[in-house]
Amino acid sequence: MKSNLTTLCHIEKDNQYLMLHRISKSNDINKDKWIGVGGHFEKGESPEECLLREVKEETGLTLTSYRFRGIVTFCLEKEGGEELVEYMCLYTADGFEGTIKECDEGVLEWVEKDRLEELTLWEGDLLFLNLLRKEAPFFSMKLCYRENGKLYFASLDGREIALDGCGARE
Repeated sequence: MKSNLTTLCHIEKDNQYLMLHRISKSNDINKDKWIGVGGHFEKGESPEECLLREVKEETGLTLTSYRFRGIVTFCLEKEGGEELVEYMCLYTADGFEGTIKECDEGVLEWVEKDRLEELTLWEGDLLFLNLLRKEAPFFSMKLCYRENGKLYFASLDGREIALDGCGARE
């Protein structure tokens, strides 16, 4: 089993999130999806150090106000029984300095929060984006996907979430 530690940040401005359309890398698990900005921890980094570095690298922005909102555990079943696991520290940010630069991982775009479900997102992202929108307290979410990208299990704070319609578009 391979394990990864990552951060993801949804930067907010005028009821919009800065979203990254991942279209640049050919071998990318997020290819063609819209996600927040973030990435993998480097050796010895704290979650906040990773967050600040990744946001600066991907956007050119320096965060001045941010909140740690939750932990998301992603599981991906692969053929042959291998399972990839990623632990993601989820943040929102409402203060930043600087000018947005081109990102080598895709295209950055400000998207109205009420338009997010129109984008090509991971199915489970709608679940945690809904929690962010509702200002939910700190949470732990688990999202399990099959290799084809289909979400087959989700839980919130240790309790399974019914996936009929995913509950994310309520």
